[in-house]
Amino acid sequence: MMSETPGVTAVLYEVADGIAWLTINRPEARNALNRAVREGLWDGLRRFNDDDAVRVLVLTGAGSAFSAGGDLNEMATQKLAVPDPEYLPEIGRNIDVPKPVIAAVNGVALGGGFMLAQNCDLCIASATARFGITEARWGRGAPWAALLPRLIPPRAAMEILLTGEPISAQRAYEIGLVNVVVPHGELHTAAHALAQRVADNAPLTVRASKAMVRENVAISKTELYARADEHFAPAYLSQDAQEGPQAFRERRQPRWQGR
Repeated sequence: MMSETPGVTAVLYEVADGIAWLTINRPEARNALNRAVREGLWDGLRRFNDDDAVRVLVLTGAGSAFSAGGDLNEMATQKLAVPDPEYLPEIGRNIDVPKPVIAAVNGVALGGGFMLAQNCDLCIASATARFGITEARWGRGAPWAALLPRLIPPRAAMEILLTGEPISAQRAYEIGLVNVVVPHGELHTAAHALAQRVADNAPLTVRASKAMVRENVAISKTELYARADEHFAPAYLSQDAQEGPQAFRERRQPRWQGR
């Protein structure tokens, strides 16, 4: 089934094979994050959260850019100072998305576009993609980049933040910001295959794994193990926990129920 977000053209929401695709659709503006895009992203993430039949979301951009970041023309017109916390959906900070989200970066991911890719759980990039935090060039702030040194080495984070110079997809892969780099023409197929591999797994275990990794960087070791036990208890006690070993024993694909 394929469906588009009603009344929103700046962002498309499509579902295929149990995988949601959220596409920023302003290619003429390099998918800059104006109000229509921001509202479309909020709407798409909420739809994904509310649909139990969809297990993975892929975030990408139309045309030759993932997102060039905030719309500077709009910012200048509005004389934007400190953005409201709800300005842009930031996964894990101002919107909780318990299911996996994959960034499929098809071109430049700058500023707010970098933030969107950074906050996804996995990142697959076209070989032509470039990543940059260019706020220093425009006198803007990047508080959302506070978590970056937990994803990549601190000196690599310093390089990105202080120079404002974008890095290549290969460099992003080398420092751990990107999981996979593929030829540009293969990005959609490769992203779908990655999403399908995640979607094929037991959903409760996948969600608990995401929650555990997200919390790992913020809490003590003792609390980490306690919280991990809490997250995985529903998975251990579920019907799926019995279905997996049974399917292995019977040499067939598991039939996950999500309960």
